[in-house]
Amino acid sequence: MEYRIEKDTLGEMRVEADKLWGAQTQRAMENFQIGKKHIPIEIIYGIATAKKAAACANFDCGVLPEDKRDLIVRVVDEITSGQWDDQFPLHIWQTGSGTQTNMNVNEVIAHRAQQLHGGQLTDYPLYISPNDDANKSQSTNDIFPTGMRIATAISIITRTLPALERMMATYHEKVAEYADIKKIGRTHLMDATPLTLGDELSGHLSQLEHGHEVIQQSLKHLMELPIGGTAVGNGINTPEGYDKIALQYINKFTGYEFTNCPNKFEAMATHDSLCEMSGAFKRLAVSLMKIANDFRLLNSGPRCGLGEVILPANEPGSSIMPGKVNPTQCEALSQVCCQVIGNDVAITTGAMQGHLQLNVFMPLIGRNLLQSSRLLADVINSFNDHCLKGIVPNRERIAMHLQNSLMLVTKLNPHIGYYNSAKIAQHAHENGLTLRESALELGLVSAEDFDNWMKL
Repeated sequence: MEYRIEKDTLGEMRVEADKLWGAQTQRAMENFQIGKKHIPIEIIYGIATAKKAAACANFDCGVLPEDKRDLIVRVVDEITSGQWDDQFPLHIWQTGSGTQTNMNVNEVIAHRAQQLHGGQLTDYPLYISPNDDANKSQSTNDIFPTGMRIATAISIITRTLPALERMMATYHEKVAEYADIKKIGRTHLMDATPLTLGDELSGHLSQLEHGHEVIQQSLKHLMELPIGGTAVGNGINTPEGYDKIALQYINKFTGYEFTNCPNKFEAMATHDSLCEMSGAFKRLAVSLMKIANDFRLLNSGPRCGLGEVILPANEPGSSIMPGKVNPTQCEALSQVCCQVIGNDVAITTGAMQGHLQLNVFMPLIGRNLLQSSRLLADVINSFNDHCLKGIVPNRERIAMHLQNSLMLVTKLNPHIGYYNSAKIAQHAHENGLTLRESALELGLVSAEDFDNWMKL
């Protein structure tokens, strides 16, 4: 294998001849061989987009030549199109500011620009400097959190929220379709008073609507970008108006309405807004776990459980029990909920580690929040398409449970009182009678009154 020699402030490093990264990326590859997972490519794209905006803003402010701006823009466009994904080899577990990843992006920009400028990777110095040009008016401390906010916001807007909205639309259809199916309710997993299947599903829908609202509210804070804060939040080494101009370019390039952080010191020393979004994801995960558990119970059986709702039979459920079909989509949904809640614990722990002017848990926070966004989007789509859309009520089983329930006796309370109603229910249970038979046998209600008062 052929190598070239790259230099940084600590000396020389050997880098494979065809790689676009430089000495700092190579050092990080050797020093942080921890785990297998790379920095998510979406965060790389977010950082690169911020650098493209920075180059344009620097040109507008008169501190970067036009040809250097154009080279940086060309390379970033290649990066965000996926052309150079293999040039970002660093793992998540590195310095907590993400400095190695920021320099990885800077070095790839610089070396690819060298090729586009007609030079060789072995030429020194490079025409585009990784630090002085690609990183101009930037610090890892503002550019990495800007990149991960761009990445997670776009994921939420384009994937998580649309998936949730599709599921809500399916629920609207089901709630209306099943509004007339009366069934027994259950509290404490015990028989309770009746409701309709539409009523039951409307509770799920309300959970999703609230979750959608909280995510949208959290998105406002998440989309506040600290670009221009540089090292500690005061914008050292940036030209006048740079942060506002850079933001305008980010919005132009992404098509979304990001805003400048009102206080860059807060946005770099803390990641409360990302913690807030993770909390919104956790809330949604709690709701989705409730939904998954409800369907597992309602589908249980088919003969020895509740069996009130039939879920689609997507695949065989057992390698040993022929004919068994399991609620697999419910189980996948539940597992994702556990992962999202686990991610929230890690994000919360990392977000509380802001010390003085910087929080150095950014790769952990960015990766986990992005994973939660993607997992929720994927599992919601899967559950909606392969389970929720195909549920069918078992009307016979629902009617049987409704008629057998002793808790229908609650309708007698206003007429004969709680204690007399309890006598009827207990007598029926102990003697294997229907509520009507028990009421007449005890002489507490006439047949005519019972039939009138117990109409559902």
